[in-house]
Amino acid sequence: MSTETAPRYTSYPTAPHFQADITGEVAENWIAAIPAGERLSLYVHVPFCDRLCWFCACHTKQTLRYSPVASFLASLLSEIRMVGARVGGAARVAAVHFGGGSPTMLKPDDLRTLMQVLRESFNILPDASICMEIDTNDMGDAKLEALADMGLTRASLGIQDFDTGVQQAINRLQSFADTKSVVDGLRARGIASVNLDVLYGLPHQTCDSVAATMAKVLSLRPDRIALFGYAHVPWFKKHQTMIKEAALPDRDERLAQSLRAAGIVTDAGYEAIGLDHFALADDSLALAARRGRLRRNFQGYTDDDCDTLIGLGPSSVSRYRQGYAQAVTATGDYQRRVEEGSLPIVRGVAFTDDDRVRGWMIERLMCDFRFSVSEAIALFGQAAYPVLAEASIVTQEPDAKLVRTGDVFVVPRPHRPLVRLVAARFDTYFSRGVAKHSAAV
Repeated sequence: MSTETAPRYTSYPTAPHFQADITGEVAENWIAAIPAGERLSLYVHVPFCDRLCWFCACHTKQTLRYSPVASFLASLLSEIRMVGARVGGAARVAAVHFGGGSPTMLKPDDLRTLMQVLRESFNILPDASICMEIDTNDMGDAKLEALADMGLTRASLGIQDFDTGVQQAINRLQSFADTKSVVDGLRARGIASVNLDVLYGLPHQTCDSVAATMAKVLSLRPDRIALFGYAHVPWFKKHQTMIKEAALPDRDERLAQSLRAAGIVTDAGYEAIGLDHFALADDSLALAARRGRLRRNFQGYTDDDCDTLIGLGPSSVSRYRQGYAQAVTATGDYQRRVEEGSLPIVRGVAFTDDDRVRGWMIERLMCDFRFSVSEAIALFGQAAYPVLAEASIVTQEPDAKLVRTGDVFVVPRPHRPLVRLVAARFDTYFSRGVAKHSAAV
């Protein structure tokens, strides 16, 4: 079993290679260049939690007081209005995703205000997808009612594992009964689409304990399941040092847990989507995968086909046609920049033609485990040929994890759990970078 590490490829170039020359002024120009009538997506980041989960690698901070949350919200609303004014009403918003942190830390009326200001500032389509990441421990009837009032169309609930020993080891206690209550409450209010997130590779997990968690997950019949490998990156998130490395499963056990869980889910009638997602056959994610329209961004696999994604809030990343732009991470710095009337962008990357080719190939590998030669040439012309030549070289290596079949380069099924390693072969930044990454399985 390989011990190699690789990025998760939710972007290309990946975030460790963003540079400080992408500023608010650059982002202003990129926003101004958005074509009239463009369909775009919004990501709203709420960087607070009322507890610190030791497994988490997100940009978040713990607080038990609401005053800093309320102060942040005022700045977030200001940024929303500022960016909305720059985008203008001609652009149409097809998707809104609230992440964190825990967006459900916001009080019910503050959730309603947040959605109201978004609708006032952007032209949000009537059939837009509106999704929120939910912490079940934050929920109650009042917040469920607020989510319904916001027009939520999909809820994403983090579960990780239902075993209490594992939960204690990662400082996230969450009962099955509470989770079921929230799922039932969402559905009772017309929020029909539910996504559940599960982790393998956590401390004290075994194949049997993962299987037991999956059985409980399936009893809730979610529309989508995300099965992620725990990313142990204590050099990046210091609180992960609270997790004892001796309690972590080794890479062979991680792979076994992944395969066991995936088998249980597919046996229950779910379709495998990309590397680590599953969906019911009539879910929009499954439909996108079957039609070759699956996409990948910082939220993972998605059926969102918008080329422009605007991030709002600290640490959020925007994707414009010209490149990526990321906001400052520190909440205080973010609020200060917004109060000064400037976009809080501090780093990013402008795409080269080579970046576009490699980014497309990596995304297709991560989504479809293949890419088409003729499609690459049709999309990128001469810029595609050098990268296609690299792909041919990869197929000639011993134990090749990429083969060519007619017009397509394909990752054979036995190697698909290692698709991140295949993608890394096309990442020109990876070999010359100093960033450390999580295990590839």
